Amino acid sequence: MQASQGRSAGLGLALVSALAFGGSGVAAKPLIQAGLDPLHVVWLRAAGAALVLLPVAWRHRALVTRRPALLAGFGLLAVAGVQACYFAAISRIPVGVALLVEYLGPALLLGWVRFVQRRPVSRAAAVGVVLAVAGLACVVEVWSGMSFDAVGLLLALGAACCQVGYFVLCDHGSDGEEPADPFGVIAYGLLVGALVLTAVARPWGMDWSVLAGSAGMNGTDVPAALLLGWVVLVATVAAYLTGVLAVRRLSPQVAGVVACLEAVVATVLAWVLLGEHLSAPQTLGGAVVLAGAFIAQSSTPRKPAAAPVAQGGGAAADAQEDVPAEPSRARP
Repeated sequence: MQASQGRSAGLGLALVSALAFGGSGVAAKPLIQAGLDPLHVVWLRAAGAALVLLPVAWRHRALVTRRPALLAGFGLLAVAGVQACYFAAISRIPVGVALLVEYLGPALLLGWVRFVQRRPVSRAAAVGVVLAVAGLACVVEVWSGMSFDAVGLLLALGAACCQVGYFVLCDHGSDGEEPADPFGVIAYGLLVGALVLTAVARPWGMDWSVLAGSAGMNGTDVPAALLLGWVVLVATVAAYLTGVLAVRRLSPQVAGVVACLEAVVATVLAWVLLGEHLSAPQTLGGAVVLAGAFIAQSSTPRKPAAAPVAQGGGAAADAQEDVPAEPSRARP
């Protein structure tokens, strides 16, 4: 009974995390269109969330000497890399498309494990990859000569590659040491990401007056400060923390499957709030991408193995990890 309640609570937290992450793009895009550079929005997101989580970072300050490589990798990939590429992508292509392209991360991860690490993957995971790639072809409408901005698509693929780097980092984190507290890793990852983005984004040149005004959201003026507050508090702090709590109560695979709803949430919100309509083939392609991600992330190894066997939802799912694998968190 207690296990069932814990699982129900975990599923609820995973849904909240997916909803929170899914709303990041629709809140950030109006800020970008109002005059903020995408990198400045990413910096505001990371710096604001790091400031909120400073007490958590102080509580887990021992991690700085115990796991410096893990904190640096999380900050560079899961925070700076994924978010910078994703926000730059949504400034050029629809939010839903950018997120669906990012969901090629599990497919790219399987390619890394199979051909670089030369480890087996399950047949179901391979089928999921094929479906995801086929769905992506429909999303970008390859038959019409790539109607979407090529740079925007490359940036979205960059976000997917950073997601792969995060999963690979988690795979190499299982070295027998005591697992690092995930809350501390998140807090320091945001701090590292904010420092890196400060050097890259150079926020001192940002047009701060944009934050004092309003941004247009499908014909409606919304206070820019309110949108930024949503991005920082809901789409970053709450999304990361609920995602970690969900993985603690579930498995990384189950939490990853629920996280597939993030793309659906982002697409629906972009349709309703930003007026970004997708064609019928693109909608069908998005459904195929999600189906592929679902199959890849929920697949299980064909047989037990001594070494971790890759599954689409994250590497080393059955091994002890420093940070629970969480697909889009690394994500927007």
